[in-house]
Amino acid sequence: MSTTDAVAFWDGVYAARPEAVSPQPNVRLTEAVTGLPPGDALDLGCGDGGDALWLARRGWHVTAADISAVAVERLAALARSQGLGERVTAVRHDVHESFPPGGFDLICAHYLHTPFGLDRAAVLRTAAHALRRGGRLLVADHGSAAPWSWNRDPGVRYPSPREVAADIGLDPATWTIERAGTPRRIATGPGGRTAEVTDHVLHIRRTA
Repeated sequence: MSTTDAVAFWDGVYAARPEAVSPQPNVRLTEAVTGLPPGDALDLGCGDGGDALWLARRGWHVTAADISAVAVERLAALARSQGLGERVTAVRHDVHESFPPGGFDLICAHYLHTPFGLDRAAVLRTAAHALRRGGRLLVADHGSAAPWSWNRDPGVRYPSPREVAADIGLDPATWTIERAGTPRRIATGPGGRTAEVTDHVLHIRRTA
């Protein structure tokens, strides 16, 4: 399908939701970043903005990117309303075609899944190269689908963190895998519904 189809799909997903008033960060972000000194962060697929706002409150300067203009505009307005407009720059980017410029100390790619064609390995490789020395790339993927997920295709196979790392194909002399695990958590969905899900977590640090 075309980029136009992808944009229309994701704009529709966000337009169908009520505007988030207090979006929460992903637990895979908070457990990894708490204690790190703030710097420049990039949030790929920022969505409602829970991760970007959480980082900004802790002193990070965040570039928050999403394919959906609806999501980006809502996040920009929410950041301004919370006094974080100078710390959050929300931009529309289709990472299939372009990548936010600059160097970063932290790049988050949390649940960067789409029903449309996307060379995720290429995107994550580009992200790794955008890290400054000592910077971290945090990848969290679905290892299972929640009952309320937009993608309930039983034929979907979720690659392991090590498989994701192998697909990215980074030189171990420059990048180090710091974590590759499959933790479980209790996820909360619409109406307070809960379910146990598995995450595939990959942390990569640029060492040279």
